[in-house]
Amino acid sequence: MPAKILIVEDEPSICENVVYALEADGFAVTTAATGQAALEQVKQQDFSLIILDVGLPDMTGFEVCKTIRKTQTVPVLFLTARSSEVDRVVGLEIGGDDYVVKPFSPRELVARVRAILRRVSSVALPQRPDTSVPLVIDDTRCQAIYFGTALNLSRYEFRMLKAFAAHPGRVFSREQLMDHASEEPDASMERTVDTHVKTLRARMRGVREGLDPIVTHRGMGYSLLETWPD
Repeated sequence: MPAKILIVEDEPSICENVVYALEADGFAVTTAATGQAALEQVKQQDFSLIILDVGLPDMTGFEVCKTIRKTQTVPVLFLTARSSEVDRVVGLEIGGDDYVVKPFSPRELVARVRAILRRVSSVALPQRPDTSVPLVIDDTRCQAIYFGTALNLSRYEFRMLKAFAAHPGRVFSREQLMDHASEEPDASMERTVDTHVKTLRARMRGVREGLDPIVTHRGMGYSLLETWPD
């Protein structure tokens, strides 16, 4: 089972970035936007680590940590805009294991999470994605991993890419792609296939610029590269 991380953060954009980075690295993630919601989550399930914002709307992260520490020793990583030495000292003295100041690098945050878990826990850390494999479809998480990076795809885009990946080199017509992408395909969906392919290409170029793995077959449809360049 992957290590379970609880993120307690009330800023949606920050929370989404942290979730994305952790899930791409193989962690199972749960979120809470308030201190009270976090405490309820902690009562209901066991976590390997908690990423805890200090500036929550209902109570401070320090208060949440103090409450958790009464019954649990789960590692806590504070995530906050407060950068003063006093705040860092307080956070560590009440039981925090690390302290990350905003703005931050999601990759650094994931590295710190891994370091804490190696240091304080026997939990099995997830294996990092194999960047030597161009495209991996993770059905369990409904994710497409492209050169080690999880692509941010819509449901339709994921299903289309899954179809491509299952048959490299096969040319799919727009109608066939529509059938794979939608439970109830119709004419309007068929007209958007080109748009979804365009978005897929853009997502993949964002990971590996200069490489276009989706081939256009004029008058026929699209296919995925069968042989990848070195």
